[in-house]
Amino acid sequence: MKGKHHVIVQNNKLRYEFDIRRNITIIRGDSATGKTTLIDLIQAASVMGDESGIFLQCDRPVRVLGAADWEIVLPQLHENIIFIDEENRFITSQTFADAVKNSDNYFVLITREDLPNLPYSVDEIYGIHTSGKYHDTKRVYNEMYRIYSSLTNVSTDMPDDLLIEDSNSGYEFFSAVVKDRSISCSSAHGKSNLRKSAEKISSDSLMVIGDGAAIGPEMNDLFQLMHIRPSIRCYFPESFEWLILRSGLINFPDIQKILAAPEEYIESSQYFSWERFFTDMLIQWSAGGYLQYQKSELNSNYLHPKEMKAILQQMPWWEEGNHTE
Repeated sequence: MKGKHHVIVQNNKLRYEFDIRRNITIIRGDSATGKTTLIDLIQAASVMGDESGIFLQCDRPVRVLGAADWEIVLPQLHENIIFIDEENRFITSQTFADAVKNSDNYFVLITREDLPNLPYSVDEIYGIHTSGKYHDTKRVYNEMYRIYSSLTNVSTDMPDDLLIEDSNSGYEFFSAVVKDRSISCSSAHGKSNLRKSAEKISSDSLMVIGDGAAIGPEMNDLFQLMHIRPSIRCYFPESFEWLILRSGLINFPDIQKILAAPEEYIESSQYFSWERFFTDMLIQWSAGGYLQYQKSELNSNYLHPKEMKAILQQMPWWEEGNHTE
């Protein structure tokens, strides 16, 4: 399934309205924030239809998946938006992760737990809050908000240290950028090591850089650490490959149109994470050229002054005066 899908769920007292745009969306929050109520309304509307008194609108079927026979039911569903509550423990299993990977459905998982088996985006972790849009006593308006948006909107102050999620092309690039500057650069060797690696760096100004498209499971740990050490900041673009594609270095028709609305082009059954899509785009579109890309080792042409500057200009926190000339 592709695209952004608008969902409205309401009865005579409550209204939920939101957009789902990726294969995995996380809704989290404490008790009494409306999560279970949302599940109950969708379930009632799916089972009882108009008799439920619930209005459910979307351009795709919306339904709830429970624990009973989920492994049998899920393969029969296609291009559905599937809600699953945290009481269903199977969402933490590798079996479920494998099923999501090969599915053409979108999944909305209501859970307070981190799900390391699933590569979900930092931008698709939501809470629910009550809006003042409806002030009468008949209906309360609930909408979703991105929980970690404030943590990833970094300032323009240059850091003293960089911590890069992986040790591949992105790390090679940033290491080269800061080589002749008073900024150190190290690799966490995988997103699951980010917090431990950050704890080992005693810096007054640390910037953590990773692939936002898949780093969602690590955000709770990083969030807790940032409360302890407020000087730590995060920069999570979709991926390093996404930065290169945005830079204009790769000439391909409609590339900026695709980057402006990736959900309209990314088939969920083919790409478990958007990061993989951007990597495939870059490898395919740079093939045979002087900027031919491979993830495991960075083409040295990306480290030429012109190319390096074009990529750095996509980063709002990188000061103009520190660009390579």
